[in-house]
Parts: sequence; structure tokens; C-alpha cells
Amino acid sequence: MFSHYQSILPKILVGHQLESSFSENNSFQLWSGFMPKRNLIPNRFDENYYSVQLFKDGIDYFTDLNAKYTKWAAVQVKSSLDKPEGFDLLTIPAGEYAVFIHKGTSQDFIKTSQYIYGEWLPKSKYKLASRPHFEILGSKYKLNDPNSEEEVWIPIQSK
Repeated sequence: MFSHYQSILPKILVGHQLESSFSENNSFQLWSGFMPKRNLIPNRFDENYYSVQLFKDGIDYFTDLNAKYTKWAAVQVKSSLDKPEGFDLLTIPAGEYAVFIHKGTSQDFIKTSQYIYGEWLPKSKYKLASRPHFEILGSKYKLNDPNSEEEVWIPIQSK
């Protein structure tokens, strides 16, 4: 599951956002609204899609399943000027990330999350940083396919 550590430069994303919680998973609603309009976004950086979560500091989202966070469906663009009307702009700041590979369907994602936050992170020399968490849905991502793969990017900093 663990792949590597990587420092990133800022990433400019354009997409749609909504408020969500783990008890009220509205990913289908978010992506259903975004995907039909994605081709309206000019100057994409690549063909990847980004699923982004903006968590508030100090909230344990694994014990409070009703705690709200902001979820994004987005693509990376070359400039903040590339935001068409009807879309929102998000900049992921530069920083250090631990990168994991999730294999399987979205229903299997809980196992990957339990490993990252319940096993890997407590044993590592890192703690979570206050930056966006995101998944990159690239060419190996296939919706509802058990052979699907996506990259899971977790913001980290030294303990």
C-alpha cells in the first residue's frame, strides 16, 4: 500500500465542491455533477482527476462520522485563469506527502484508510499536516472494478 514520500509544488485545481461527512457519503452526487461538465475546463495539466478532502483541524473524523468536511471533484489546470464560470478554484499548497496505492473498489477504500491512519501513521515518524488530503484517479482507475488503482496522498509533517 505505501508507495513513497513526495514533496509537491502548489497545484491549481478547478472543479466542484460540496459539504460532506463519512456518514453522508455524497461522492456520487458530486462526481455526477462534475463529470458531464469537465470538458468545459481549458488548459488541463494532465488527464488525471482529483478527489480532494478539506478536513478541519482538531476533529476526529473517524469517531465523529457526522463531522462535516469539504469534498472536491476536480482536475489540475495550468493557471488560475483557467477557471470557467460555474466552477470553483482550489490551490493545494506545497508540502510533503506520503503516497499510498489503493487497489480495489470504493467500497474497499475503508481498508486502505484503516491501514493508513490506524497502522502506518501511528508507527511512522510523521503526523498529519493541515493541508488537503487527495486521491489521484489516473489511467489505472476504473469505477467499481476490483482491479482499479488510485493514488492516496496524505499530508505529513515530522512529529
